[in-house]
Amino acid sequence: MSDVLEEICAEKHREIARAKQAKPLAALEQAAKRAPPLRGFARALDQAVKSQHSGLITEIKKASPSGGTIRPDFKPAELARAYEQAGAACLSVLTDAPYFQGEPAHLIAARAACGLPVLRKDFMLDTYQVTEARAMGADCILLILAALTDAEAAALEAAARGWGMDVLAEVHDEAELSRALKLKTRLIGINNRNLKTLKTDLATSEALAKLVPSNRLLVSESGISKPADVARLAQAGARCILVGEVLLRQHDVAAATRALLAQTVGA
Repeated sequence: MSDVLEEICAEKHREIARAKQAKPLAALEQAAKRAPPLRGFARALDQAVKSQHSGLITEIKKASPSGGTIRPDFKPAELARAYEQAGAACLSVLTDAPYFQGEPAHLIAARAACGLPVLRKDFMLDTYQVTEARAMGADCILLILAALTDAEAAALEAAARGWGMDVLAEVHDEAELSRALKLKTRLIGINNRNLKTLKTDLATSEALAKLVPSNRLLVSESGISKPADVARLAQAGARCILVGEVLLRQHDVAAATRALLAQTVGA
């Protein structure tokens, strides 16, 4: 685990402890049972790919540790509608506060404004957070293998499946991919960002895609900015992509999204 990730996880454990004190699990479970019906996250990506398009997951986040505030006029509901109209298959919404200025309200507002399935993007370390995600209305959670042991990842996945949610298992290298493939989820995210240097390289997805069985659905993340990148990744076997800052920094998010998807991806 990198020093930055270790620091983030330490803060997240403290945040979870505070949340458990503020809202006991039993109360949270009741809220999760009242949450809006699930929208199939993996199913939406499958449908996009079968339609000869990229399964685009567009991200909604206010800030990042490296880039600071991304979009001063940050309006989650408007962004969600724009992404949906432009052809996105799913949404990813940051709910981490200390590092991304996120909050549950962003996910709730974005999901209510559109018909797309939504991933809760956060540092998931405790099954309490999985129940919390469903209470927000999330349809999928992210598991960052670099931050979890095998046992922790399996427990979080089991909790998500118990609520009917999908799971996106994110990896950065071959060792993490090997661990992710022990999980039941079909969704494997390959993050092209090196955790130590923070540089992005699409070659990471190209190399790891060769090691992923055909029954898994690959999602390439980070460093994707133009149609040529989308085509390059599709050629490598990653027909689904997650794109955030490059779209959020554009004045017209819908136009930028349509431009990114302008090149139809063949089978």
